[in-house]
Amino acid sequence: MLKRWLAIATLIIIADQITKHLITRTFIFGESLTVTPFFNLVLAYNTGAAFSFLADAGGWQRWLFAGVAMLAAVIIVHFLRQHANEPRFCFALSLILGGALGNLIDRILLGHVIDFLDFHTAGYHFPAFNVADSAITIGAFVLAIESFRGKPAPIAEKLR
Repeated sequence: MLKRWLAIATLIIIADQITKHLITRTFIFGESLTVTPFFNLVLAYNTGAAFSFLADAGGWQRWLFAGVAMLAAVIIVHFLRQHANEPRFCFALSLILGGALGNLIDRILLGHVIDFLDFHTAGYHFPAFNVADSAITIGAFVLAIESFRGKPAPIAEKLR
């Protein structure tokens, strides 16, 4: 069963890296293309974490976030092994794992994460994001839904 969950994470990494490769070969930094009245493609670099947290910290954050992603990956693989028979939980963790590793690749190789999906309305732009960020968000949402299903979440059980 672990292979199935790691395969999902691998597919997320591949999709993330392919889309980032395509956007960097098509756009120059800062370039934007209007796709719909509420969505643009844009090439942006994020040296911080979610919503550019610590983006201007001077460079040390690259290694902090890389370390956090590696630690998270180890913990997630452990949980995937322990709970391989809980498909929704493992699916969510697989999405988070793939997203974390997709962004980790950028962070280590480039020193920043490539973002390119830009949603906006009424002059407000949501921070640009990518496939990896989307997978992490969907995975977290599935985990949240799972937490309301009535039985304790596996993470909560392990922490007792």
